[in-house]
Amino acid sequence: MNLDSLKADLRRRALAARQSAHDAAPDAGEQLVEHFPFELLAPGAVVSGYWPLPGEIDPRPLMAELAARGARLVLPVIVAPGEPLIFREWRPGEPLQRRVFGLMEPAESAPELVPDILLVPLLAIDSDGNRLGFGKGYYDRTLAGLRAAGTPLAIGLAYEAQVVAAGPVDEFDQPLDWLVTTQRAILSG
Repeated sequence: MNLDSLKADLRRRALAARQSAHDAAPDAGEQLVEHFPFELLAPGAVVSGYWPLPGEIDPRPLMAELAARGARLVLPVIVAPGEPLIFREWRPGEPLQRRVFGLMEPAESAPELVPDILLVPLLAIDSDGNRLGFGKGYYDRTLAGLRAAGTPLAIGLAYEAQVVAAGPVDEFDQPLDWLVTTQRAILSG
């Protein structure tokens, strides 16, 4: 089986596992707050969260706690297919706009900031931080560019059921530095 087929097969299985975990514990995002390594948060850090799609673990309780601890929050914005994401500032309670893929994004007038920490959604992840997403490459391109310019920290957020023994990896895949699940936080690698 080639790499694309392996990834497609894992995506199907991971979507089912994620949905099952979500159905069993739709409020599991609260558990992320319990396990998040807050010692990684520098004063005034810019943290990129995300607005959850159906079935994704909800990072909003964690984002609210990060904001309460002094973080500046941003949300990812898709500029164009094949391009890296940009990040616009957002504060809990501010309105968002539904955009491409049904994503909720801040207004175009919101300031663009570069994140120090990225909270990254995923379908599956292994203990080495190899993340499997939907296959469009937005986070991989974005992380590659940010890492070339500095050292952002990429933290995957997931249900424990999304952790796999080993994920298929290609040369463009960007590993995550940490994983925070409903049960633990682990340093990747």
